[in-house]
Amino acid sequence: MADDGEGRWVECEIAGEAVLLLASRALYWIRERRLFLSDLHLGKADVFRRAGVALPRGGTAGDLVRMSEAVALSGAREVWILGDVVHGAVHDSAWRHDWDAWRCMHPGVAVAALAGNHDRALAGAGLGVELLGEAFDTGPFALRHEPGVVPGLHVLSGHLHPCLAVPGLGTRRWPVFWLRPETTVLPAFSQFTGGCHVEADRRDGLVVCAAGTAAWVRRPRPGTC
Repeated sequence: MADDGEGRWVECEIAGEAVLLLASRALYWIRERRLFLSDLHLGKADVFRRAGVALPRGGTAGDLVRMSEAVALSGAREVWILGDVVHGAVHDSAWRHDWDAWRCMHPGVAVAALAGNHDRALAGAGLGVELLGEAFDTGPFALRHEPGVVPGLHVLSGHLHPCLAVPGLGTRRWPVFWLRPETTVLPAFSQFTGGCHVEADRRDGLVVCAAGTAAWVRRPRPGTC
């Protein structure tokens, strides 16, 4: 395993495949030129505003800028979202126009997605996303929204929004990639999310995403990922 990219990513091997864990909270599968991310939660702030909660606008636009940066940095030809693409009903609101603009900016990037627990409206949303269902297997990876065990495959998942307080980085909890022997849990890509504190054991690896930098907090035991 090696660090590279001036802190913009950590390079490692998962299930025998070389991947980059990007500081932007996405995983890049080098051989397939495919970018994985999870928990985009498009329109989440809009859902809260419609419920009467005053929140600032622009969160989705910021997340989409980070998606563009991740595509440019990695050279990805595909973006696959591991569930929770949207947060609720899809309305003709600002975030929807931001998404349509993003698709126009990246006509050569194919976008596909698993269905997550918030994606009840995704099938009819017309977002230009290929729907992969609730489970999809590719190469050595089993793609799922929620972590689990699939015999013979390594699960790539999201859903938990894993976070960790890191010594030297204050009291804030930072998003992390959680590398376990049978599953890797991606951090939530959306910045407008809460987080679940990671209860890692000594076999697990942890890569923190903080201030535009990805770094090992703990390396996994050899042969566990």
